[in-house]
Amino acid sequence: MTTADRRTVYVSRTLPELRSRLRAERAFGRSIGFVPTMGALHAGHASLVQRAAAATDVAVASIFVNPLQFGPTEDLSRYPRTPEADLELLAAAGAKHLWMPEVATMYPPGSCTSVGMKGLIDVLCGRSRPTHFGGVLTVVLKLLLQVQPDIAFFGRKDYQQALVIRRMVRDLDVPTCIETCLIVRETDGLAMSSRNRYLTAEERAQAPALRAALLAAQSAFLAGERRPAALVREASDRLALAPLFRIDYLEIRDPETLELRDEPARPGDLVAIAAHLGKARLIDNLLLAQD
Repeated sequence: MTTADRRTVYVSRTLPELRSRLRAERAFGRSIGFVPTMGALHAGHASLVQRAAAATDVAVASIFVNPLQFGPTEDLSRYPRTPEADLELLAAAGAKHLWMPEVATMYPPGSCTSVGMKGLIDVLCGRSRPTHFGGVLTVVLKLLLQVQPDIAFFGRKDYQQALVIRRMVRDLDVPTCIETCLIVRETDGLAMSSRNRYLTAEERAQAPALRAALLAAQSAFLAGERRPAALVREASDRLALAPLFRIDYLEIRDPETLELRDEPARPGDLVAIAAHLGKARLIDNLLLAQD
């Protein structure tokens, strides 16, 4: 692909337009990689698009702020929207197509079908955001059916989200491979997130403590501590040094079932954290002895 090719991103705003363009790509035998986003893109999103462009012939991204995954008191109305900057980032990262539907296109009047799941969506973020994952699964299934990609790419910062999407795809026989990509971080360790824009200067200065808390649990595990409660205590004590944080959850769970880990903690177990910092709710995670 030439530099000139990389600068051209074809934007589709209607489903017939999108399908026509992707049908033409498939007619030439090209494989399709897909990166769904809600916009306000950053280097983490760019890395997903770059991976899609490297692993498949055609990288497709979507931008859609999905109202179904926001609770009634959450930040739907103020979620950052930066379409011009997003398009520039996507072009530089190697995307060829951008799907930008309106809400009425995704959810026409009279729409009454949604996707649910038992178990995996009831813990961690699902416990404090009970309607969130139903909205995520519904929109992701629709997007996968619309784009019909060979591979879809998700970031591991949203560990639970990637896990439930993989389970949905498997359970419903969706012919798309789900690839989870590594977390992209700022130089001080903060996981990149569109919601980082909400942070004030004082809050941003304390934000790296979220990653530091996870690393405290990791250090204790590598030193021989195997009691989950003790590992959680190490992490929470470290986060307490950043008093602006309010913990939503800090837990050690099985990386596949998301069941709480009984003693002993094991290599590969998930340490997951969510905490409020000002107007932002930040999440992060690591796998014991692997990250």
